[in-house]
Amino acid sequence: MLKVGLIGCGHIMPAHLYGYKILIEKGIDARITALSARKIEDAKRFLSPKEGILPIKPVGPPGDPMNKPPIYVSDFQKDTPVEVYSDYKEMLRKSNIDAVEIYTSVFSHHEIALACIEAGKHVLVEKPFALTVKAARKMVEASEKQGVVLGVAENLRYYEDVRITKWVIEQGYIGKVQVTLSGSIGGYWSPDKIVAETAWRHKKMLAGGGATIDVGVHLLDFLRYTCGEIDEVFSSTEILEKERFTINEAGKIVEKIESDIDDSFFGLLKYRNGAVGQHFFSWGGHGEAFSMPRIIYGTKGCIKGNNLILDDGTKDDINKLFEKQAKKEAKEKFFPYGIKDAMALETLEFLKAIKERREMETCGKEGLRDLAAAYALIESSIARKSIKVDDVESGKISRYEEEINKHYGI
Repeated sequence: MLKVGLIGCGHIMPAHLYGYKILIEKGIDARITALSARKIEDAKRFLSPKEGILPIKPVGPPGDPMNKPPIYVSDFQKDTPVEVYSDYKEMLRKSNIDAVEIYTSVFSHHEIALACIEAGKHVLVEKPFALTVKAARKMVEASEKQGVVLGVAENLRYYEDVRITKWVIEQGYIGKVQVTLSGSIGGYWSPDKIVAETAWRHKKMLAGGGATIDVGVHLLDFLRYTCGEIDEVFSSTEILEKERFTINEAGKIVEKIESDIDDSFFGLLKYRNGAVGQHFFSWGGHGEAFSMPRIIYGTKGCIKGNNLILDDGTKDDINKLFEKQAKKEAKEKFFPYGIKDAMALETLEFLKAIKERREMETCGKEGLRDLAAAYALIESSIARKSIKVDDVESGKISRYEEEINKHYGI
């Protein structure tokens, strides 16, 4: 049985616990044996309702992983005791765990991950993978030296429609990818709400970047996974709203923050395979919201959202197409045990990688590359020219993050 410790008991924890619930109900031989949070009460609140601590309040729109209803470890795991700690280092010393999942704020990812790796633990880190590209490189290098599994919890990679999009393109339905498009402005946190009610997301020294990093790594991982490696980018990253607020149900401002990092990005992408992309996203936007579905154009047709539209007149829903046409092996590859929950799938892949002594699909190098591509958007905006993702990943270009690295001694 693999024994796992979870570090960071915040808004994203319920989504991960629901994932573990699915896995344990499927008979996966792993258990949560330790929880760690800076405030011991935050860890205890997820043990059992018997602790008498109010559950964490969901945030965000319906469907957001941070908007899951309350759940306790005791709801699905009754055969294994769970230790709680207020110091993850104490957990590493005292708890008999094989692996760790890190759900803390991004500014602490590298410090905690490096300590866990040094202790010989396998590590799965929430996205964004690290505060800076340099920090991410150090994490990857340390894991390779220590011989442990290191992965990024990039849940979007494991969404049903994302994996099926990958299959559709692999099967050649739309031919060779030529163009990718997507855009959104004026969403749930617009025009000036504090995103996820966590003010650190709007501070450079705590978040690294704003929407370009927080949302950008999701988008860029999707594009890299489905359409191919991104070679270079040209972009503009902007702060549309310099002040952001949290307002309670009574309409009173309960928190205000001055934002010093982007809330919007507008980027042009060039893929190694010759395809091009245009993508934008913003947490700003007054008035009416606007969004366009992800569109992937190929030489024989396109995928628009979940719709396949081909030159020969074929129109189909990609999910239905997958169910009808995908072979059993493909269904098992993309959705082992028939699981469709993204959090369960990413955790299952982590556990399987440990048992099979291999890299995860979303290994540390994937998290590093996603982060480098996102930071390339910021570096391009500063330099006012196109930037090679390789140059950011290698550290050749690091103008934006130098201040952060110096602050943390990275």
